[in-house]
Amino acid sequence: MTCPHDLCDGSGFLVDEETNTARDCRCRAGRIARAKARSLSGVIPRRYRLASFDTPPVSDMTGPAPRVVRDFARRIDEHLDSGRGLWIFGGVGTGKTTLAMIVSRQALESGRSVAIYSLPRLLAELRRTFDDDAQHSYTELLDRLAGVDLLHIDDVGAEQSSPWVLEQLYALINARYEEERSVILTTNIEQREDLVDQIGERTVSRLQEMCELIPLFGDDARATYHAPRRAGNPA
Repeated sequence: MTCPHDLCDGSGFLVDEETNTARDCRCRAGRIARAKARSLSGVIPRRYRLASFDTPPVSDMTGPAPRVVRDFARRIDEHLDSGRGLWIFGGVGTGKTTLAMIVSRQALESGRSVAIYSLPRLLAELRRTFDDDAQHSYTELLDRLAGVDLLHIDDVGAEQSSPWVLEQLYALINARYEEERSVILTTNIEQREDLVDQIGERTVSRLQEMCELIPLFGDDARATYHAPRRAGNPA
């Protein structure tokens, strides 16, 4: 593996032969994050692999959202390095997941570590850590989720709320907030107060500070749009 910054020999270390010492290269943190992310879900679902800003449903969207998200994707390294994310909200079928997947794909193509989960699946993975045959402990999984360059959580609000759910979401978002790591969030919940009821005030407050809010308006595009095989679909 070569160094993306052309600084080291691919080992992740800069060696000073005169002093016989070594220090971390700029690429080392990314290597560690990608290694930790290997057990996480970092694959773009088949339905979204060909999604783009120039094809439906995104090309049919009105308003500033596609332009704002396209700019975010073009400057993906800058945004991930600064811990900035996106909070995309709107009604069912307005294209939230498609936009988020395009950004996550751009991050992956840029060599960044990405974890992609629907919220119900993410919570199921956390619950599974308490099983006797679990691959990872709860702390190990939380550390991995907190450490990737980009955490993409789809369908926030789809899980029935409970004190345990609120605790897990806060622990994860707060860990990423403190480490200044990016989050992409999609939700059908349009009112802040309703989202607070679902995931808690402390979590919503941190997400607001971490993310640029992107509202999507319009009808359910699934009612009229039928995607060709393997193209992006509204969500």
